[in-house]
Amino acid sequence: MGKDSKAAGGKGKGKQPAGGVMMLHRRVKEKQERGRSRNLHICQRFLPFSATSHGNSRHILCEKQGKINEAYKKLQDGWLSNGDKVPPAEFAKIAAEYSECPSGKKGGDLGWFPRGKMAGPFQEVAFNTPVGVTSAPFKST
Repeated sequence: MGKDSKAAGGKGKGKQPAGGVMMLHRRVKEKQERGRSRNLHICQRFLPFSATSHGNSRHILCEKQGKINEAYKKLQDGWLSNGDKVPPAEFAKIAAEYSECPSGKKGGDLGWFPRGKMAGPFQEVAFNTPVGVTSAPFKST
């Protein structure tokens, strides 16, 4: 356990031990996963699903609670406070303004997707929200 044990530990100049690369990779992956778990959504189902196996929804995705709350307040002030359903065109306008997802440019339209493709909480809300109804903000990956 003389000189060789120090070199194997990687404390010399120049080379980093393989474990350090794995540790860095793990930290990057953990940071990405933490970022994904903080996504907040508002979902609107706007077409009936085909035999409950495929869905078609719009959504607004934001990383910050304040931003999703602001978008939801706009929806509430215009429609939800009256108990009315938010028209798809109005939801699309707010999605284009607030959503941080690439689908925001298309009014939050996610197109048709099969059951099982979306993350658990999002899928549950998307498939269980009545047509035309807008969900409250919720967290999803």
